[in-house]
Amino acid sequence: MMNTLDAVALILAGGASPKLSVLTDVRTEAAIPFGGKYRIIDFALSNCVNSDIYNVAVLTQYRPRSLNEHIGAGRPWDLDRTTGGIHLLQPYLKRPGEEVRWQEGTADAVRFHLDFVEEQKEDLVLILGGDHVYKMNYRYLLRFHLEHNADVTIAVHSVPHYEAHRYGIVITDEEGQITHFHEKPKRPESTLASMGIYVFNRSLLVRWLREEGREQKDFGREVIPSLLERGKRIFAYPFFGYWTDIGTVQAYWEANMGLLGEIPPLNMDDPEWVIHTRSEERPPVLLGDEAVIEGSLLCDGARVEGTVIRSVISPGVYIAPGAVVRDSIVLTDAVIEAGAVLDKVIVDKESRIGEAAIIGVDDEVNAPNRELPTVLNTGLTLIGKRAHVPPRARLGRNVVVRPFTAADAFPGEEIPSGSTIGVRP
Repeated sequence: MMNTLDAVALILAGGASPKLSVLTDVRTEAAIPFGGKYRIIDFALSNCVNSDIYNVAVLTQYRPRSLNEHIGAGRPWDLDRTTGGIHLLQPYLKRPGEEVRWQEGTADAVRFHLDFVEEQKEDLVLILGGDHVYKMNYRYLLRFHLEHNADVTIAVHSVPHYEAHRYGIVITDEEGQITHFHEKPKRPESTLASMGIYVFNRSLLVRWLREEGREQKDFGREVIPSLLERGKRIFAYPFFGYWTDIGTVQAYWEANMGLLGEIPPLNMDDPEWVIHTRSEERPPVLLGDEAVIEGSLLCDGARVEGTVIRSVISPGVYIAPGAVVRDSIVLTDAVIEAGAVLDKVIVDKESRIGEAAIIGVDDEVNAPNRELPTVLNTGLTLIGKRAHVPPRARLGRNVVVRPFTAADAFPGEEIPSGSTIGVRP
């Protein structure tokens, strides 16, 4: 039985996420800005180093440039090390003439890099998602795994019954050993959901992905059920803290808004568990004489001369006099010009909202976006990166403006709810 808590961490950060619309048109999900100055992957990286795990690999594939630039050599997380440290791994051809193939699932992504896994000295492999917001001490998880002499341990979290169909659902015995695992069941028999966090004994993981499970692509749909059928010891590690899967624009908006509460469910000010990120040198927040701020989060470099209510304002944002930003998320270096009004809007980086434009004006909240009816139907309007909404434009709710859309691409001043403007980059 192994008796060391040392582990190599693999962070899966390569999947495309169409349910995040314009936020992932230009970047992978793990690189989406969150909470003003952070990126979503900062949580997994910070959890690793706060848990004394300093050998970390990030597995990328879809639009990785923004993520790679953010992580760099890993210095903000103390991962710029000669031993261990940060590794950015991309899919690649292993021999000349090999058929070009992309990673097709979570297990397949790890299979692409089994040579890296085999080279590591640690006996445990910690597999993490790069798209979750939470704080967890992984050492407790690793200790649980060893104490139960497990082959695999899955971190689990209780979810509302009406959301259980979105997750891998586990059923356990009295000892916490998993007896059944159902990926996204139509009729869930439990509300204990897999968090997509796995601890594997390295020898089992390598052997399974290379031999018995060599055709299996996904941990939840294929690998875990097959290992259960083979009688492997798979345990559920219960996690009771805050955790959210940023899988939709609604989940993203709600998680950011949650930071604005008097007692937020996720404490970002905990000196015992710092969330590290790559910070830019920016001046302090500057508030104009007429600025009004209510229940909002403002980051360095922001300049506010208008009104901000219950909103998250990222670094370098400028909000001009007379502008009103309400229940919204405005990302880095966006400009909201004079007299513009935003109500329940997500504005991506470096976008410009023209003078006297009004976004979120239609009360028909239930008119869903015609291209994304199941994703965008709660009244949120999305402005993509570097898009330019023209002056005096009026956009309804559940509207999507694609990244890099120019002002002259708008068909008129009135954009009804449910519309999509621009083309996918």
